[in-house]
Amino acid sequence: MKNHKHKTLLVLVSIHHKNTEKIANVFAKILDAQIKTPRQINPEELQKYNLIGFGSGIYDEKHHKALLTLADKLPQVSKNKAFIFSTSGYTGEFAKAHSPLRDKLQAKGYFIIDEFNCAGFNTNSFLRFIGGMNKNRPNAKDLKYAEEFAQNILKTYNDT
Repeated sequence: MKNHKHKTLLVLVSIHHKNTEKIANVFAKILDAQIKTPRQINPEELQKYNLIGFGSGIYDEKHHKALLTLADKLPQVSKNKAFIFSTSGYTGEFAKAHSPLRDKLQAKGYFIIDEFNCAGFNTNSFLRFIGGMNKNRPNAKDLKYAEEFAQNILKTYNDT
């Protein structure tokens, strides 16, 4: 069930294997959201959205620099709702990898309602020589998890 009382935007950077884009597409369908890259956004225009998801792959233990740069340029808001998502080679400590983006968004006044991470196929650095890591991820189970996450976001959003 789609809620048309709110406008949702997903700000996405998905480069190498389109791992994070696969997750964002699931979110977009359930949340009835638009997907844009940081380059397609004027920071001021984010004011017109009630809920924003910020996501990318994890590079050197943080979100893509284009997403972090956009976060730095965002105007101050008052408790605007957001969520953070990512795909990464190593999923054990994603909360730490989300810290730089989370800190920037919270400093701008965003209220982070939840965070999502799942494994993504990774061929960075030496991994390309051994066939990569997390081949075929995100898989059907990851996409189902993304669907459940988005349903929970919708419920949380509607309850707040």
